Amino acid sequence: MAKKYKIGLALSGGGIRGLCHAGALQAMEELNIRPELISGVSAGAIVGAMYADGYKPQEILEAFKHVSFLKMTKILVPEGGFFHLNTFERYLGKLLKAKTFEELNIPLRVVATNFDEGKSEVFDEGNLLKPVIASSSIPVLFVPKKIKNQHYVDGGIMKNFPVSTIREDCDLVIGVNASPLTAPAYKMKIMDVAIRTYHFMFRSNIISDKALCDILIEPDHIYDYDLFETEKADEIYQLGYNSALHELKEKGFH
Repeated sequence: MAKKYKIGLALSGGGIRGLCHAGALQAMEELNIRPELISGVSAGAIVGAMYADGYKPQEILEAFKHVSFLKMTKILVPEGGFFHLNTFERYLGKLLKAKTFEELNIPLRVVATNFDEGKSEVFDEGNLLKPVIASSSIPVLFVPKKIKNQHYVDGGIMKNFPVSTIREDCDLVIGVNASPLTAPAYKMKIMDVAIRTYHFMFRSNIISDKALCDILIEPDHIYDYDLFETEKADEIYQLGYNSALHELKEKGFH
């Protein structure tokens, strides 16, 4: 029995490594593959929202390649997190033409973690910006995002690769994973220790979702890049493009 959507696209979290999603979308466009439903977590939610809003893959790259992590955050005397994302939220809010999910050109599902109730939640209606920011709010590093009197944090805590959120509704699911199962070297600094901790958490919950993909795209050496290494944005984009083009052609798309 045919599903509601022919092609679905799931985009993982991964910080600036999520720009490989934009590269993968470029390859998909060149092969005339158009997702009819998108699901995203954290960086995947940001890229997914912009693409569903009508931005071209190259425009998504340009929007973030010169964005400095330090300029987009503000250090706090800890009040739920070391940084807040208010500046980044304003920046993304200006970029997004759609203010609600209903205004997007492509249906989008954004996964965030309800920190108060300890559960994963999917947003697909109403205000668009708040769930996207919530999905990107790595706990401890960033202050949780409040939505309707509930606090939300990074969706990757419980579901960093949101394939299951669209699997039953799509005939074909393409997944792009920017969080590989590797453990790169690290330094004994607070930020590095925190990121490594989340890396282990994120990678532990993606295995079952990887198995749900019809086509899985995992760019080689994506783990060589730090979560906030914006100066390498072009390289990351190209990795996503090359990997997607190869994998999709292997699966018969030309």
